[in-house]
Parts: sequence; C-alpha cells; structure tokens
Amino acid sequence: MLGRALAETWRGVLVWTLALTAVMMLYLSLYPSIGLDGQMADLLSTLPSSLVNTLGFDQIATGAGYAQATFYGLLGFVLPTVAAIGWGAGAVAGAEEQGRLELDLAHAVSRAGYVTGQAVALLTRLAWLAAYTGLLMLLVSGPFELELDAANIVPQATAALGLWLFGGATALCVGSLTGRRAAAVGAGALVAAAGFLFNGVANQNDDFDVLRAFSPYSWAYHDAPLTNGWTEGLLPLWAGVTVLLAGAVVALTRRDLRG
Repeated sequence: MLGRALAETWRGVLVWTLALTAVMMLYLSLYPSIGLDGQMADLLSTLPSSLVNTLGFDQIATGAGYAQATFYGLLGFVLPTVAAIGWGAGAVAGAEEQGRLELDLAHAVSRAGYVTGQAVALLTRLAWLAAYTGLLMLLVSGPFELELDAANIVPQATAALGLWLFGGATALCVGSLTGRRAAAVGAGALVAAAGFLFNGVANQNDDFDVLRAFSPYSWAYHDAPLTNGWTEGLLPLWAGVTVLLAGAVVALTRRDLRG
C-alpha cells in the first residue's frame, strides 16, 4: 500500500515542491530590499493594526519573523495543507467511492494495514516537503540576509510538518469514518481554517487567548520555533496527529463499506 501510494503521487509531490520553491524565493528575496532599511516599518505603519496582528506581521522586523510570517504563516501553510487534505481524503474515501478500496481489501490486505500504509504515505510526502523547505530556508538565509539560526530549522520543519499533517490526518480520519470524499475534504478544510481563524482572533486581544488552546496553527507557530527553537506547542500538535491517525485505523476496521 505504501509503495503504490507513493508511486502514484510522485508527480503531484514534485509539483507541490516546485510551487513551494517559487513561493519561498519570491517572498524571501524581498527581505534585503525592504527589511533592513526601514521600509518595512514604513509599510506596516500604513496597514490596519488588526490586519498586522492577524497575519503575524508584527514580528517581521527580524529575518526569522519575516520568514515565519510571509512564508510559513501564509502560502507555506496553505499550499501544503491543501495537498495534505487532498491526499488524506483520497486515501480511503476517494478509493471507496471509486470502488477500488473493496478490490484491494479482497486481496488479503487487512483494513488496518491499508489505512496504516496510506497514513505512512501521507506522512512521507509531507515530511519530504517539510525537509525540503527547511533545507532551502537554510540555504537562502545567507544570500537573503535573513540570519537564521541553523539550530532552529529542524524545530520549525517539525512544527510545519505537524500542522500540515493535522489537516491531512483529519481528512483521512473522516474519510475512513464516512467513506465520503466530500466530507473528508470539508472536515480537513474546516479544521485548517478554524485553526488559522482562532489564532488570528487571539492575536487581536488577550481576552481571546483561550482560543489558542483549540488552534493547531497556534500550537505550531505561536511560540515561533524558527526564532525560539523547540516549543511546548509541538506536544499537543503531534498528540492530535497521532490520535487522528489512530482514529482512522479504528474507524475503517469497524465500519461496513458502502456497496
């Protein structure tokens, strides 16, 4: 299951890799021209403070804060999350709607083994994207004058991987539970959007700080791993991923497949 899943999606992984490369190079290459001569502060002063706080742009005076806010916090979050949700939704629910799941299970493949293989394939694809973007971030740190701490690249990549995987694992779990791709995609998108929204609202006012407890986005990025290294938020983030992946296995093993 693992080998086939990876073989069937390598072209998609390549496309997402190229897309993330383009986004990173576009955003980070601007830092030397606008981040070091006061233009950044002037630009931020023209924007509404609520928008600046929501997007985390209040931290972009430093190279690590700029990379976090402009890449990892925006398209570097959206694009891999979209990929993860699509892969997670197609793994079980998509295969079931196509009639392919029943065929695979009829060939001496256990349900638990099937979901586990799909989950490992999902993790492998996203781990590649996380490792690649982390390495590329390290390589451009000098030329783009970001001055990143190399020791914080791994914690940042781990946080990004957990956040992306959270959306994909949600889609995989709901797909295993319902057998419907639309429900799986909707659940994954809802979790990702809600996490971003809760984080943004919490950034507006300390009275809403409690929302961070329900936001995978906050778990991953609120304590700024690219600046501060390993953070406590990684614990609930990866615990949630583990629960969702285990739930996907349990859900499929206990459900009657649709005919």
